[in-house]
Amino acid sequence: QARVDAVLTLVDAKHISQHLDEEKPEGVENEAVEQVVFADKLLLNKTDLVTAEELTAIETRLRGLNKVAEIIRCQNADVPLESVLGIGAFDLQRIMATEPEFLAQEGHD
Repeated sequence: QARVDAVLTLVDAKHISQHLDEEKPEGVENEAVEQVVFADKLLLNKTDLVTAEELTAIETRLRGLNKVAEIIRCQNADVPLESVLGIGAFDLQRIMATEPEFLAQEGHD
């Protein structure tokens, strides 16, 4: 039997702002925003390509979208395996509180 352990989102520190700001047609969700909102952990990658001030601003913005996800700074997606495997962070109730129609959406049977 399989189960969802956690939703991990790899965030490109260099380009995340442009993706979060991307305008979508009416009725189309911004995938970058959705991925940040539903993440249990955010892997903030490519931290070597932005300044310390930019990192702080990015983390503040991510925190505004998701107040509970741990943010792990990394380069080349290099993180300790124990920080992303077997963590038991997935919480369907939290997702349902954020998006009550989540399970009713196409592709979520």
